[in-house]
This record gives sequence, structure tokens and C-alpha cells, in this order.
Amino acid sequence: MTTRIHNIEPTTYTIDATDRTLGRVASEAAHALLGKRSAQFAKHLAMPVTVVIENASKMHLSESRTKGKVYTRYTGFPGGLREMTMAEMIAKKGIEEVVKKTVDGMIPRNRLRAPRMKNLIVKA
Repeated sequence: MTTRIHNIEPTTYTIDATDRTLGRVASEAAHALLGKRSAQFAKHLAMPVTVVIENASKMHLSESRTKGKVYTRYTGFPGGLREMTMAEMIAKKGIEEVVKKTVDGMIPRNRLRAPRMKNLIVKA
């Protein structure tokens, strides 16, 4: 006997980030992107779920977090380790990039990660 999933309707979840911390907003968004709020949840499918995070600029970020959190990346060349603090990333790329990067870290690293992340919309 096999279970078949037919006609999953697209849903949209809106999360208001006003006066909430980054981690709590991101974990709620990741939970919804995985499809775990749906009754038709399936591990092997990217559910047609769109998550909209509104008022990201009004999110509560402590000063110690913005100065202390360091994002690292490697260019692939010798000596190519690059570091950027959260405050620098907000100034350079905006709060939207910080939220996307946080949610991206909460999604499993597999083939469904990219299609799930395409369904995340962050509005300042």
C-alpha cells in the first residue's frame, strides 16, 4: 500500500517580526517552509508554502548580538577566509539578508533546500 498526495493547495503564512527576536522568527519560518504546519506533510516533497516575513526592520536585535555574531565564508583561495559581523551585513546588504541567512541555516542540507528557500519573502 502506498500513500499518494494529490492536489496540495498552495498556502501563504505571514509572520510579523515586530518586537520579536531573530531566532524565534526564523524558526517559525523554517517550520512553515518545511511544510510541518500542513496536514499533508511529506518529508520528500517541497510543499507549496510561501512564507512572508513582514516588518523585519522592527525586529528586536540586541547590540551584543549585532556586534558579536560573525558570518564567515571561504573564497576558495589560500588566505581567502572572509569575515563580516552582523552589523556590517545589515549596513551592506540589509536586514533581509540576515533573516534569509538565519532561516537558511535551519533548513536541512539536501536537494529540497533551494526550492524551499525560493518560497521565503522578507520585507523590511
